[in-house]
Amino acid sequence: MGRIIVNLHGKPSDKKMASLIEDYSQRLKAKVRLEIHNVKLSAEEYFSRIPDNAILLDEVGEMMDSVAFSERFTNWVIATEDTHLAIGPADGFPKGHGRESISLSPMTFPHELASVLLMEQLYRSNEISRGSSYHRV
Repeated sequence: MGRIIVNLHGKPSDKKMASLIEDYSQRLKAKVRLEIHNVKLSAEEYFSRIPDNAILLDEVGEMMDSVAFSERFTNWVIATEDTHLAIGPADGFPKGHGRESISLSPMTFPHELASVLLMEQLYRSNEISRGSSYHRV
């Protein structure tokens, strides 16, 4: 079984955001692992350190609802290889990066809030696949 590895550019400096990310991480610890890259890396260095097949969270990426995202989550979890998801640095990923990307919203969020949103959606996806009542339509 593959694991989902969420790549973050540095530890969140906002304690409330860090707490939420940690909370969702603990709920998902069997399926999702956080990989925190040193914040002192430039945006280019960070981008070069995430795997080439990583799926980038980018405002110009593919839009989907939570149910469609949970279908992807299920496929990632049953895959034989790990799936890397990456939240960009504060200034985002390089334009025209050419990598697969997913958008959390057409709106722009601070990267720490985007990290919280991603972790919550991963948790929601897990709950949808389990059939729990967490996701209400």
